[in-house]
Amino acid sequence: MTQAPAATRATRRQHDREIVMLAVPAFGALVAEPLFVMADSAIVGHLGTAQLAGLGVASALLTTAVSIFVFLAYATTAAVARRVGAGDLQAAIRQGMDGIWLALLIGATVIAVVLPSAPSLIDLFGASDTAAPYATTYLRISSLSIPAMLIVLAATGVLRGLQNTKTPLYVAISGFVANAVLNVVLVYGADLGIAGSAWGTVIAQWGMAAVYLVVVVRGARRHGASLAPDAAGIRASAQAGAPLLVRTLSLRAILLIATAVAARLGDADIAAHQIILSLWSLLAFALDAIAIAGQAIIGRYLGADDPQGARAACRRMVQWGIAVGVVLGLLVIISRPLFLPLFTSDPTVKDTALPALIMVALSQPICGVVFVLDGVLMGAGDGPYLAGAMLVTLAVFVPAAMLVPTFGGGLTAVWAAMTLMMAVRMLTLLLRARSGRWVVTGATR
Repeated sequence: MTQAPAATRATRRQHDREIVMLAVPAFGALVAEPLFVMADSAIVGHLGTAQLAGLGVASALLTTAVSIFVFLAYATTAAVARRVGAGDLQAAIRQGMDGIWLALLIGATVIAVVLPSAPSLIDLFGASDTAAPYATTYLRISSLSIPAMLIVLAATGVLRGLQNTKTPLYVAISGFVANAVLNVVLVYGADLGIAGSAWGTVIAQWGMAAVYLVVVVRGARRHGASLAPDAAGIRASAQAGAPLLVRTLSLRAILLIATAVAARLGDADIAAHQIILSLWSLLAFALDAIAIAGQAIIGRYLGADDPQGARAACRRMVQWGIAVGVVLGLLVIISRPLFLPLFTSDPTVKDTALPALIMVALSQPICGVVFVLDGVLMGAGDGPYLAGAMLVTLAVFVPAAMLVPTFGGGLTAVWAAMTLMMAVRMLTLLLRARSGRWVVTGATR
């Protein structure tokens, strides 16, 4: 009678070790993007409220231009992890190289669209007359970093699938430090203003991409994987990522709608929203560290034909997500008086942000479940369900957000709508996880 509990505890300890081994380094890599934005916000915020408001709109657009292609990391992680579980490292890395070539093609296309349309995009999202010039400047310059950001996504997916999250951690730390130093030097030392912040991001992102390329190319040569572009492989990578693209477009639409609504509430509201969104992104990536571990672990278990191990790992990771969410929520509540002065000295912006921050804190346990199950289903290659679930969530969020200017509530109401969105996502993901239909074993799904 005592063997079952002992075996259960041993299994949990094994899963805990795997989660910690992968999630802790993954956290450092995941927070690179929000830390870049937070560093830019902290530096630009002291130039003035109009500059920070401009950064808020431009960075939301830039993040969208990159994040809609996050399947370059997520789909690659799942596919590579399955191959690792099946013992086929050469095929795993070859798939990763196809993803990198796809990233380059997508990046060039996105730049060609963003550069000429930057002023129209800024106007579309309701930036004020004072904030729009700063937003346009930042968006045009920083768009030059988009191919680098996509290369980083694809290469990171390869390393995660190989159960290596330490290398992305080292690259992320180096990139963040370089970005912060370059921003200070170019914004204040060279007196370039918001343009200096954008150039600092461009230089730091391309430096990170160069390091990733060196690491992946060395791995490809070590395992005999071809470096040449393969049209069929690139098409296959694009097709595998299509459902995740739909899922991500829906999520980015939600975030952009929230930003657009906040922008129409006034400069103080969009400035406060930018600060809160930077924090929310940091918290989300912290929770997503467990999800990244889930992608790699679930993919490996399913590739090794171990459905029982995959289910047990899923249960344990959900427990981790809830616990970490509670801790993060408490930290937000405790640290909010110290957090806001780092980004603005405007008392109106502070007063606007404070109640919305409490809403963000209360939603963190829900976010913990959402991000973990998102990662589990991605690791299982369950992209079509994720796409459908996010379309349902979008359909619920849009009317809730659009009613904010009519019924009032200000920025706090915007973030109440965001919390509703996360609750709907949690429901759809829990239903899928409990059904067991995501458990499909083999080297490919």
